[in-house]
Amino acid sequence: MADTRKSKNDDAYVCVGMITAPHGVRGAVRVKSYTVDPDNLVGYGPLFDAKGRLKYKLSPVGHVRDQLIAKIEGVDDRDAAERLRGTKLHVPRTALPETIDEDEFYLADLVGLTAYHIDGSLFGTVRGVADFGAGDVIEVALEEVRGKVVVLPFTKEAVPEVVLSERKLVVNPPEGLLQDEEGPGNRARRPNKSRKDSQADRDSDAVSADAVGAENATGSGKEA
Repeated sequence: MADTRKSKNDDAYVCVGMITAPHGVRGAVRVKSYTVDPDNLVGYGPLFDAKGRLKYKLSPVGHVRDQLIAKIEGVDDRDAAERLRGTKLHVPRTALPETIDEDEFYLADLVGLTAYHIDGSLFGTVRGVADFGAGDVIEVALEEVRGKVVVLPFTKEAVPEVVLSERKLVVNPPEGLLQDEEGPGNRARRPNKSRKDSQADRDSDAVSADAVGAENATGSGKEA
């Protein structure tokens, strides 16, 4: 039976796409959809900014390469469309369908989990999930080094176990990750202009857009 208890992130907004460029001169835009099927993006109804304050109503009008071409209500010319370039589109976490299997989850659900080292020691807390083009990674704020965040690939080797019911996961950091000097996967956290607001932005925007594909622990996706 699926775990139907409310997740810590149920009230959050999950990024499902991004406006990449205007298309034509009548206000249409190109949208990179992060759902399994790009057309699923418009099936959630209105989309929002990361905090749910701005609403975008999209109507699909075509496709170009792997992107969706859409009209947005109230956007009627290229200049208005250009101003939306780079805008991330979100849905409420509660709008996503429930997962069925116990080992299946949205990547958004990983944010806030306690991370334990494979040796059983406390490692840190997951602060975000992202995909920079080479696969999903998780950002973990270290327990023992205040202000330091490490980045781990979200693979079976580096993250062998995820237990949502216990709000935890197990990590097996690659050798050399925790070296003292700065380097890939080992960096200081950027200063926050406002701890409350920036963390909310971070938790929402860092979530891998593949979350809507209901990625499970093995990396296979389930159509939303």
